[in-house]
Amino acid sequence: METDKPATRAWVISPDIKSDQNRREPVSALEEAIALAAALPEIDVLGSETVRLPRLHPGMFFGKGKIAELKARLTEAEVELVLIDGHVGPVQQRNLEKEWKVKILDRTGLILEIFGDRARTAEGVLQVEMAALSYQRSRLVRAWTHLERQRGGFGFVGGPGETQQEADRRAIDDQLVRLKKQLEKVVKTRTLHRAARAKVPYPIVALVGYTNAGKSTLFNRLTGADVLVKDMLFATLDPTMRRVMLPSGDEVIMSDTVGFISNLPTELVAAFRATLEEVLDADLILHVRDISHAQSAEQSRDVMAILNSLGVADGAPLLEVWNKIDKLPEDAHAALTVQSERTEGIFAVSALTGEGLGPLLQAVADTLKDPRHSEVLDLGFNEGRKRAWLFEEGLVEADSQTDTGYSMQVLWTDRQKERFARL
Repeated sequence: METDKPATRAWVISPDIKSDQNRREPVSALEEAIALAAALPEIDVLGSETVRLPRLHPGMFFGKGKIAELKARLTEAEVELVLIDGHVGPVQQRNLEKEWKVKILDRTGLILEIFGDRARTAEGVLQVEMAALSYQRSRLVRAWTHLERQRGGFGFVGGPGETQQEADRRAIDDQLVRLKKQLEKVVKTRTLHRAARAKVPYPIVALVGYTNAGKSTLFNRLTGADVLVKDMLFATLDPTMRRVMLPSGDEVIMSDTVGFISNLPTELVAAFRATLEEVLDADLILHVRDISHAQSAEQSRDVMAILNSLGVADGAPLLEVWNKIDKLPEDAHAALTVQSERTEGIFAVSALTGEGLGPLLQAVADTLKDPRHSEVLDLGFNEGRKRAWLFEEGLVEADSQTDTGYSMQVLWTDRQKERFARL
């Protein structure tokens, strides 16, 4: 529900910690943190900065001198919310909020807030809400005003209030029990949908990639769909599926999925496992990269790490799509195009202009083209539905009636055989 409430005045801080072995390039890290903040319309980012630290301070996150320096800056700008692009512990959060007299939101809280604001499907909403409640339960140091919220998101951005910790804990536990029951019903429905989809003789092609890599633009270009496309992190959250005709005349189901991001909250990796079922079940994965981004290689590593954690990388074949070549200088554009042509499994494209999509679609068709083999099946008279399916799919080479049913010679792929077995 839209309101005329003024935007929350926010400040973005990206910690650059020397002792962190996984530290990212400071400029890109800050840019991503600002983009995350901009993904929430109710936040007005007044300023941002990278704060270099030799190490984290256990009680206050920052050292005394830096805390005082930042306090002066935040007070002068009349900041209400500080977004810290890293993990801030409950005690650190409480101490900083007391010291600066502002609300603190760390990277996990901000991503959860964005996901809560964007989730649309029943399962997406429930999964994110459960992830947020689990996260909140570990830091009962202030009120969780979102428990009776009237909007999307989880209320981290709203005003604080004081409640008893036990009452908060009971409220959260009651919510979790209720949500788990709701989720069980939704998952049952989803399982039925998956079973119905298994009967469709089309392979599934899943688009994955770092958030804002251009997956939705590519999806729209290939499918003629109208998925939300914005230069914004997490513009797509719930998976969308459409049918695509390949140059070979074969058809596939293409799935657009939520974008991945570095340091994805562990709560969300678990919560979105079900939402990523299209990736887990995919016959082919297209890893879409924003090849024009300065940190494209690092983003690629983050995506592959998440795919590995989901147990996906060792399953379906994967093609790498170097997107946004239209944003490159002419010489870099030409060099990457030549490199992709010479490297198996890599395709330089522009989802915006359509450049390079022909060879990509041909590769999709070639990758999914399974060898066919002949087999004789004996079906009983009571297996009419299976027999009809074989004819519908054009797999029957010979068919004769026997004393007990039908003897059928079929020519099919292993994938078609698996689908037949699931009927």
